[in-house]
Amino acid sequence: MPLLTASDLSVSFAELEIFRGISLEINDHARIGIVGPNGQGKTTLLKMLVGELQPSTGSVKGKRGLNIGYVAQTTNDMNAATLRDEVMKAFANVIRIEADVASSATAIGNSSEANQKDADRRYSDLLEAYEAAGGHDYQNRMERVVGGVGLTMATLDTPVSGASGGQRTRASLAKALLAEPDLLVLDEPTNYLDFDGLSWLEGFLGRTSHAFVVVSHDRYFLDKVTTEIWEVNQGKLVTYKGNYSKYRHLKGEQERRQQTEYVRQQQFIKKQEDFIERNRAGRRTREALGREKRLNRMERIESVSTDKSITLGTAQASRTGRIVLTTQDLEVGFHDDSGSVKLLTVQDLAVERLSRTAIIGPNGIGKTTFLHTILGTIPPLGGTVTLGHNVKVGFQRQGTYDLPENRSVLDAVIDIKNLSPGEARTYLGRFLFEGDDVFKPVSVLSGGERTRLAFARLILEEPNVLVLDEPTTHLDIASREALEQVLLQYDGAILFVSHDRALISLLADQLLVVENGRMDVFNGKFEDWAKTREESALRVIVQPKKKGKSKGSQHQQAKKTTTSSPGMDYETMIADLEAQLTKIETRLERATQRQELDKIANLGEEYNRVQAEMEQAWEQWGH
Repeated sequence: MPLLTASDLSVSFAELEIFRGISLEINDHARIGIVGPNGQGKTTLLKMLVGELQPSTGSVKGKRGLNIGYVAQTTNDMNAATLRDEVMKAFANVIRIEADVASSATAIGNSSEANQKDADRRYSDLLEAYEAAGGHDYQNRMERVVGGVGLTMATLDTPVSGASGGQRTRASLAKALLAEPDLLVLDEPTNYLDFDGLSWLEGFLGRTSHAFVVVSHDRYFLDKVTTEIWEVNQGKLVTYKGNYSKYRHLKGEQERRQQTEYVRQQQFIKKQEDFIERNRAGRRTREALGREKRLNRMERIESVSTDKSITLGTAQASRTGRIVLTTQDLEVGFHDDSGSVKLLTVQDLAVERLSRTAIIGPNGIGKTTFLHTILGTIPPLGGTVTLGHNVKVGFQRQGTYDLPENRSVLDAVIDIKNLSPGEARTYLGRFLFEGDDVFKPVSVLSGGERTRLAFARLILEEPNVLVLDEPTTHLDIASREALEQVLLQYDGAILFVSHDRALISLLADQLLVVENGRMDVFNGKFEDWAKTREESALRVIVQPKKKGKSKGSQHQQAKKTTTSSPGMDYETMIADLEAQLTKIETRLERATQRQELDKIANLGEEYNRVQAEMEQAWEQWGH
C-alpha cells in the first residue's frame, strides 16, 4: 500500500489555474525529486501533500498513522524560544519517557512492599520503551545532525527571534531529520548549506530507509539522492524513473519523438485540409465531408514547447591587460568596536584576463568580505589589491542586488543605458520580462525576477571583469543552464562565489579555496579538487601504525617461535583479518569514487580497528 496518494488534484488562485488533473502516489522507500520552472506550482504541490493547503478539486490520502516531516523554503513561524528548543521537538516522545522513568524511579523508593512488584515492572517497561525510542543516544544523534546541517551547539542557544533565516531553516531541517518521519518532504533544502553540509545531507538521505520528496534546483544533489523525478510544468506532472541526468536523457528522447510525430501529423492535416478545400463543392463532396469529420475527431499532438529561460546573447567585454587583479600579503577582515577582526590571509593572486575563478568554502568565513575588499568597499586589514589596466568591474551582490526599489522594471534598465522604451522592452524580453511585467515595481519582484533584472542591468554596463556573489540564487534549473551558457561565452574574466557545484564544475578553471582562515589557489577543475580532498581525508583516516613491526618481519618472527598460545589458530585468524582488510579497501575505493565522505570515515575507522587486531594477532603468534 502506498504511503500517500493524490487523485485528480487541481488548484486555482482567483482566475489563475496552477495545475489540473494531477494524480500521484508515493511508496515506501521512494526517493523523489521535483523539478520545473519557477512559478509552476512545485511548492504549492508540496503544501497540498502535507495538508497545509487544500486543493480546489481532488483529494490527498495518507496511510493510517502516516508521520510526515516537512521543511519549507523559509521558516518564519517557529513556536519556540531558542533554536535548541525547536530542534528538541524531534525528541518530544523520548523526553516524555525520560521524565516518566525518573518519576517511576522515585515511585519505587516510595512504594509499599505490596506495590513493589508493580512499581518495578512499570520501571522496567519504561526503560525498555526508552531504549526502543533511542533514548540512550539521542543527545549524540542531535549533535551529529545539527553539526551536519551547519549549526554549532553554541548557535542552538540563539533566540528564534534573533536567528537568521538560514539558521531557522537549518534548525527546521535538523528537527525533521531527527524525527525520522515515514515521509520526509523538503522544499529547497540545499539553499543554506555549504559543501560540507551538502555532502552530509546527501549521505544522510542516501542511508535513510524512509521515503522522501524533495524540490531542488541543485542538479548535483538530485543526481546523488533521487531515483525518480517529477516534472511540474504548464499545469501537468510527468514522472521519470532515474536521477536527474537520466531524466534529462529520457525527456530529450521523449521530446524528439513527440516533435517528429507532431511534424508528421501536421503534414497529414495539411494534406487533408487541402483535399477538403478542393473538393468541398465538387463530385467528391461526400468524401471531403467524411475526411473533415475524421479530422475534427483526431487527437492532436502538441508541439514541444521549450522552457522559457534567459537568453542574453554573447556578452561583450572591452579588452584589458593580461593581469586584471593582483593581491600581495592581503589580509581580509573588518573593524568593530573591539578593534580589527581578521577573517582571511590570502595567498598572493594574479588573476588573468579570460580566467574563470570560483571561490569556495563554508558559509560565514569571509568569502563575501573578500569580494568587497578587492572591490574597495571594505579596506584590507593588511596588504594590497591592485586592478589591472583598463579594468571595468561589474559586481552582482548576493541578496539585495542594489536595485532601485521605487522604480519599474523598465525604468531600472533605462536608468543604466539610454535605451528607447521599445528597445528596453525588447531587451527585457530576453530576460523573461514580457508584456505588463516590465511595468512591475521592483519592490514586488520575486527572488528569481530580481536576479534576472540584476543581470540585465549588469550586462548593459559592459564590464570586462565580472564579480558575482552566488549568481544562481533563486534561479530555476533552465535559467541556471542559460546563465552558464552566457558566462561560457563571456570574453572577460569572471570571479564568483558559489555553492552550485554544476556551475563551478562547468565554468571554473581554478579555485580559491577558503578554510581554516586562509584563501589558497587550487589550479585545476572542481572535480580535481574534490578528488584531492577525498584522497587527503582517506590518508588521514587510514594511516599505518607508527609502532610495531612490518608484516614481513612479524612473519619471520612467527616462524622462529612455535610456542604460541595453545589451541589458538593464529595463522587462520590472520588470514581472515587480511581478507577483511582487502574487502574494506575495496569498499573504501568505491566510497571514494562516489564521494561518500561519511562512509569513508566509517570504513576508515573499521580499517584501523581490523588492522590493529591483525597486528596484535601477529605479535601473539610470535611469542
